[in-house]
Amino acid sequence: MDQAAKPQTRNTGEGSQVRLIAKDLVKTYSNGEQVATILNGISFSLSGGENAAIVGPSGCGKSTLLYILGTLEVPTSGTVQLGGTFPFDLSNQHLAAFRNKSIGFVFQDHHLMPQLTVRENVLLPALAHGELTDAIKERADLLIEQIGMSHRTDQIPARLSGGERQRVAVARAMLLKPDLILADEPTGSLDEANSEKVADLLLDLQAKESSMLLCVTHSPSLADRFQKTMRLHQGQIQT
Repeated sequence: MDQAAKPQTRNTGEGSQVRLIAKDLVKTYSNGEQVATILNGISFSLSGGENAAIVGPSGCGKSTLLYILGTLEVPTSGTVQLGGTFPFDLSNQHLAAFRNKSIGFVFQDHHLMPQLTVRENVLLPALAHGELTDAIKERADLLIEQIGMSHRTDQIPARLSGGERQRVAVARAMLLKPDLILADEPTGSLDEANSEKVADLLLDLQAKESSMLLCVTHSPSLADRFQKTMRLHQGQIQT
């Protein structure tokens, strides 16, 4: 695809409503003659403003599913559609731009840049768009205020607690107002008090932005706070 060309999307005929649609997702891994099926025909959908928890035992494919939905991993077969776009139809360049704008990630380990301040870390997703605009800077400052970190704006991650780092990661994920937030065990390394704070932030900000939120978790208390719970069992979804 020409770098200057506009990414092409399929005509879905579903209007402008932002939705996530996963259809017949299969993921297999082969090791010589052995083939392991991790996901075996996953289908579900979410609409703007909805959230869901994905639960299941370790090794059942929860994170694999999240990485496919986040376009970090390619399915063996099946399709992912987000906001009318089939991201795996895009060139690598346009896929990276689509992912950056449309999907926000919150991982168990915050993945903050250690040499950057809180504000700089929150602003990171905007750097792919070139110059930082005043509007983006104002949004970053607003998000930092909403996560209760205005007094730590110039601190580097090493001077923050684990809970504070994860709150910064949530703000970073929300910076560009993505359609979809994907959280992989976002409270897995936190104590109970900080887990509650991070969960409150995720769900509150997602509701305010009317985005979609999918969260992989082992925590029953966290899963109970979501509108939907999807259990992965033997590579398939049980709602």
